[in-house]
Amino acid sequence: MMIPTLHDASGVLAVAKPAGLPTQAPPGIASVESLVREQLFGDGVATARATGQRRHPGGFLGVPHRLDRGVSGVLLLATTPRAARQLSRQFERRQIAKTYLAIVASQESGVGEGQTFEWRDMIRKVPDVARAEVVPDGNADGREAISTGRVLARHGDQRLLTLEPLTGRMHQLRVQAAARGMPVAGDCLYGGLPVSHETDERSSPIALHAWRITFTDPDTSRPIELICPLPNHAPWDGWAIAHVDGTLRSLTR
Repeated sequence: MMIPTLHDASGVLAVAKPAGLPTQAPPGIASVESLVREQLFGDGVATARATGQRRHPGGFLGVPHRLDRGVSGVLLLATTPRAARQLSRQFERRQIAKTYLAIVASQESGVGEGQTFEWRDMIRKVPDVARAEVVPDGNADGREAISTGRVLARHGDQRLLTLEPLTGRMHQLRVQAAARGMPVAGDCLYGGLPVSHETDERSSPIALHAWRITFTDPDTSRPIELICPLPNHAPWDGWAIAHVDGTLRSLTR
């Protein structure tokens, strides 16, 4: 599997992550990191591993950014230690803006097409499980999660949303949508209905796509905006969007 490149400059490598593939995984399990490493360094990866090199086999590849396995979209990697440090610092300081597209179960929530909204919750990671949940204010394990969004379109029992997380909690957008009775399509972990015939839920795509990311170039200090087109397969086939005058618009369904 080839991982498409969206951007490669100043030590920042942006790729289009497919749904169903983990960002990172133990040796021997395919991941975005392992596949990109093979694309960049070729036979050097196998040679390095054969000689016992486990850290950055073949050459440096940093992973300052991660997307959940079922999520598709733009993912930032680093091909130099300096770029890795710069990007990590920008993520920690919340200087990187991210816009996701999501297909969710429709609900009469009082927010109509074209309207914006804000979600504020306290979220905690469930102990010993790869899952999070919304908890009441005052819960000792809860951490504030803030997201904004807009309804782009509605079709039947589904809505197409833009979502922008302002904080970085585990499964933040997925948990917040589900808490409002609007689980992301395909997100069986949080109540969404399946969108593929995958028997392994971990490998199944969910209708959450990292569409746009904006960061500062480590060398030039200029803002860089990258956009990753929607996948052309389920659950996205049939939806069309356009970026018009700086605004996302849904065209057809």
